Parts: sequence; C-alpha cells; structure tokens
Amino acid sequence: MQTLAEIRATLDAHGLRPNKALGQNFLIDQNLVRKLVASAEVGSGDIVLEVGPGTGVLTDALVESGARVVACELDRGLAGVLRERFAERITLIEGDCLASKREVAPQVISAIGGGEFKLVANLPYGCATPLMMTLLVAHRACLSMHVTIQREVGDRLAAGEGSKAYGALSVVAQTLAEVRWIATLPPSCFWPRPAVTSAMVSVVRRHPAPAVEAEGFAAFCARLFEARRKQLGATLGRDGAWPDGVEPTDRAEGLSPEKIVALWALRGRGAGGV
Repeated sequence: MQTLAEIRATLDAHGLRPNKALGQNFLIDQNLVRKLVASAEVGSGDIVLEVGPGTGVLTDALVESGARVVACELDRGLAGVLRERFAERITLIEGDCLASKREVAPQVISAIGGGEFKLVANLPYGCATPLMMTLLVAHRACLSMHVTIQREVGDRLAAGEGSKAYGALSVVAQTLAEVRWIATLPPSCFWPRPAVTSAMVSVVRRHPAPAVEAEGFAAFCARLFEARRKQLGATLGRDGAWPDGVEPTDRAEGLSPEKIVALWALRGRGAGGV
C-alpha cells in the first residue's frame, strides 16, 4: 500500500499535482484504508466499483483481496498512472462516473457487466450524493456502498427525524438500506488536507427489499422535503385517508422513515402523490 512519500513521488514523476477542482484529497491513513475494505467484506470474485481511485492506494488493497475492480477516474493524468501501475489487473474507465445527476455513465454499467457489485471508494465530494442516491434507487445490483465522504453527507444519511440533517436522502437510504457509521476522519487523514471533516460509512441494501417502488418513493420524498416545514396537508391535500399516527398538520421533518413509507403507500403510490 502506498505511503504519502510514494504518492508524492508518483505524482512528481508524471508531472501531476492534486486537482482541487476535482476534489482530489488522497486518503493516506493506511489503517483506515484497510478498515474500509474490511467493512465491505470484499473477497475473491466480488465485483467492486471504485470511483476516484487517484494513484491507487485503495485499489491496491482491493486487488489484493481478489476482487475484480472496475475503477472510474475522471483525471486523464491519474488514469495514465493507474494504467501503468495496474495494467490488466483492473478495468479502467476514464471519464465521469455519472452521465447526469440521476444516471450512472453507460460505460461504467457496461464494464460491471450486469452482475451484483459493491461500491468501495474514497469518493470525490462533488459526486458523492448523486452517485450514492442513483445506485441505491436505480441499481439494485449494487448490494452495498462503503465510502469515505464529506461528514455533512454522512450526517444526512444517518440522521433521525426531527434533526436538522434529516431529509429525503435520510429517508430513502434508511428505507432501502442499513446505514452504519464506520469512522469520523479529521483532515489530517488526507493529502492535501480538505477544509472539512469526513466520514466513513457503509450502506448495505436490505434483504428482502422493502415493499416500495424505489424511484417513485424517492421522488415522493423529494417532494415532501422541498417544503420540509410545510404541513403535509398543504403539500398533499387534506382530503382522503391518512396512515395511523400521521395527520395533515404534521410536517415531513418530524416523520420517521416508516411513517413516510406508510404515507407514500396511501397518498403517493397510485394516488397522484408523485
């Protein structure tokens, strides 16, 4: 596994520097890299998607585990470093992991090849929320996500009702998956040091899957939390049936994920609520 000195030497040898615009902050704490891989329980034959591999610090550990790694790197210079370092040992996609905020790039899906896979990555902050939400909602073959992300996003994933961080992302993630906090990472765990604290979290898809249509449910949650402090009746209308324990005077920010699922079943799915 690469040390900070080796990362610096690799970049210098290729005439490269970390690109702040692309959110390039390399995770340099080797114990945390191992902790991330261990949380994913990656083994021989697993398909792993890594987004933003940089110089390949995490990639080294994933390859050593025996996984088939699909690595997606937007930076052309770093893609060259990865191609030289790993040759045929990984499948390298050079380009953006997202075709849009709600669609994973077709070349990434093609490289995965239709099998079940795990996302294991030190994610660039800019793509974390749209990528994780898209994989969770639209790609059931993604069994789990084990990622390093901005602390703020981790807080939103794990937030409970009534808290400031609670929103559509919290409800969708906790309904479709089990969210677990792995570690809190200070800026010193990265090079260059970011201006914010980071979080390491796992998001493991629930089995059996909950009885919701994921895309419709996600759209319903987005609608509710666009006006999080509005009364539900103002957003959904006051007439008709309401779930037990939910009133038209309630607000989305105060409802548990379970109550929002019940609300969707009555006033979202097939009821003109989306």
